[in-house]
Amino acid sequence: MKFLIVDDDKSIVEAVTIGLQFQWQDAEVSTAPDGEQGLEMFFDLAPDVTLLDINMPRMSGFEVIQRIRELSDAPVLMLTARGDEMSKVKGLELGADDYLVKPFSHLELFARIKAVLRRAELPAPVSAAPSFVSGDFAMNFDSREITVGGEPVKLTPTEYKLLYQLVRNAGRILPFDTLLSKVWGDEYRGDMDYLKTYISRLRKKLSDDPENPRYILTERSVGYRFARITNVPDLEH
Repeated sequence: MKFLIVDDDKSIVEAVTIGLQFQWQDAEVSTAPDGEQGLEMFFDLAPDVTLLDINMPRMSGFEVIQRIRELSDAPVLMLTARGDEMSKVKGLELGADDYLVKPFSHLELFARIKAVLRRAELPAPVSAAPSFVSGDFAMNFDSREITVGGEPVKLTPTEYKLLYQLVRNAGRILPFDTLLSKVWGDEYRGDMDYLKTYISRLRKKLSDDPENPRYILTERSVGYRFARITNVPDLEH
């Protein structure tokens, strides 16, 4: 298991490194003291998990995650002293898989890492036939292929897991806490920032107008529902 820690706080880096090596006996831990070097090391080393601070010299963690997400869906957890809601939402919107505020316990960090790794597991493709079709949306549960209007849609593992829960329950309302528990884990119940941010990202990738969505519908104060749209064949004249 390869880890990359990008943080300019030496005490945090040392403590987390020791903890990771204790938790994962085969852990290879690399570190970078600033965002620019961290970005270079990310693409050189291809780590399984990256732990990323926000406030760093040369390049902020926000800039780093934005650059990473242009080319990679590898798991990234943001570890930062910035616990305000705006920073958290921004980190998630830019593509972070999780957001942990300092100070944190090693047990919580390890639990978050394990949860992210579980969400990142991808099965081998099996069938090319779509499993679910609604309007011009199609999804294959075996291969994880998704298209809208015939065009492929690329999702991160967490985005896919959320969409999968919605689509497999198409037509049914899934309460907010149910989705949080199934996608992120029971410890995330009540944390609406994660859910709202990822729903927004899914709508954007599916070209689903948030003001008048076709697919992912909001049931006010209750949850979300994926719409079943009947495909009506064109009539020949």
